[in-house]
Amino acid sequence: MFAGNKPENAPELPAPLDTPFTLEELKRYNGSDDTLPIYVAIKGDIFDVSGSRSSYGPGGSYNVFCGKDSSFALATSSLKAEDCHSNIGSLDAEQMEALEKWYIFFQKRYPIVGRVKS
Repeated sequence: MFAGNKPENAPELPAPLDTPFTLEELKRYNGSDDTLPIYVAIKGDIFDVSGSRSSYGPGGSYNVFCGKDSSFALATSSLKAEDCHSNIGSLDAEQMEALEKWYIFFQKRYPIVGRVKS
């Protein structure tokens, strides 16, 4: 799943954007409004996962991650809503490595459309 090379069928991605979003603003992009894109934030970077609406949209396996920074949940392989947050201070080295692999996975497949404001 975490192959080091870009997948053959991966789209050419636009240059990353650094549009600022508050966590409150990010909540709107959770897939519940069909007129808005679907966003997942990892380590503060916001990825547009709209191209995988079946997985990230309502009812999708990964919808729990949408509209928030889900760094902790990804690092700990959790699908629990309460684990979808950006507080990664308690992660061990193995979990930090898993988070980095997830970040690279997303980076190769989805455009970065913004950054979570602190």
